[in-house]
Amino acid sequence: MELDAYLLSRIQFAANISFHILFPTITIALGWVLLFFKLRYARTSDVAWMRAYFFWVKAFALSFALGVVSGVTMSFQFGTNWPGYMERVGNIAGPLLAYEVLTAFFLEAVFLGIMLFGFRRVSNRTHTLATFLVAFGTTMSAVWILALNSWMQTPAGFEMRDGVAHATSWWEVVFNPSFPYRLIHMLLASGLTVAFLIAGLSALRWLIGDRSEAMWKALRTGIGAAAILIPIQVFVGDQHGLNTLEHQPAKVAAMEANWETRGNVPLVLFAWPDEEARENHFEIAIPNGASLILRHSLDGEVPGLNDYIAEDGTVLHPPVAPVFWGFRIMVGTGVLMLLISWAGVWFVFRRGVLPKPLALLLVPMALSGWVATLAGWYTTEIGRQPWLVTGVLTTKEALGPVPAGHVGFTLAVYLILYALLLIAYLATLVFLAGKAAKEGDDTPVPGVEDKPLTQPVAGE
Repeated sequence: MELDAYLLSRIQFAANISFHILFPTITIALGWVLLFFKLRYARTSDVAWMRAYFFWVKAFALSFALGVVSGVTMSFQFGTNWPGYMERVGNIAGPLLAYEVLTAFFLEAVFLGIMLFGFRRVSNRTHTLATFLVAFGTTMSAVWILALNSWMQTPAGFEMRDGVAHATSWWEVVFNPSFPYRLIHMLLASGLTVAFLIAGLSALRWLIGDRSEAMWKALRTGIGAAAILIPIQVFVGDQHGLNTLEHQPAKVAAMEANWETRGNVPLVLFAWPDEEARENHFEIAIPNGASLILRHSLDGEVPGLNDYIAEDGTVLHPPVAPVFWGFRIMVGTGVLMLLISWAGVWFVFRRGVLPKPLALLLVPMALSGWVATLAGWYTTEIGRQPWLVTGVLTTKEALGPVPAGHVGFTLAVYLILYALLLIAYLATLVFLAGKAAKEGDDTPVPGVEDKPLTQPVAGE
């Protein structure tokens, strides 16, 4: 079988971005959770909050390190596998990536050391400020990266000169039509990822036998945050979908596996989309559901995939099956998050207990944010095809001359390395949870028990 450099290059980039996105999804929100822990300690002088802080700051440091390393290797592929991307739109992409480094990454890198190792060496206010600046830096990284990705989805504020994109308005480039929806959706996804990670690892500690106050505080924080964020995410997701319908109707048609433009479109719960036959097999659907959700009318018209076939037979819509299934996995995971988080609120907050069945559910749900994020990311990115930058640059046009054999070899190396790193990462988190569970309320907190703070904590 002959290797296809185009397909292998796409799989390689997908593997890189899939691995990379796991860790910023954690650090973006976890920085703010750490700040919350720190502020609660400053307010109450309860050392349990600092025990929670020092446990989760280790997870933050580990996630930050893997995010940086995987991000660097991913950026190399712009020059090796996809040189046409920078040749055509580098005047837009280059500055946005530079802004991310200058305004966000440097901020994180400078103050991360103080946040990790400075609690005994600087004042409480300075350490809290460092935690805030790291959290702010991770969020700014998300802003710039999502500004670029959103521009690729819904480009604005530019003109083409001799086949090269030039910015005419940086305001319109950054605040392109899909950016606000995409940014809020991703920030909420990060919050939910961290909320369930905290709740899941705290539940694991409870199952091991940990009944420490630090574990309970972290558990309540995770469950409470999840229960608050998931309804907001449902609303934002709906608004994001309406924005996508306006600017990328072919993507919505693929998400719904709707072949003909028409009204009274059902909401397909399950089906096997067949692109060759241009129909769905084994379809289970709710009558008029898609029209109601997308048009807020039972007979609202929804775009069909058959409108995106060129006269010569060229398919101008994205692959249907991965977009269709990716969207349903994301939504299904979100529904599960809603049910479990609200059940957690009832038992943990209202009744003050953690039933063992709920704890057993929370442990695997620790990774549910990753599942939903990857499913949503695949829906977004595959749903843009065949375009790399909508209406400007196709994915094939950006492909470089690297031989397929070289791409295949490096892809295999990446997959093996990433699998090993992911296993090591998860094993480290479980090890840290087990260690903290055994120590319980005896977990040492450097700078609290063994050395007075440099200034009063409560009432600052």
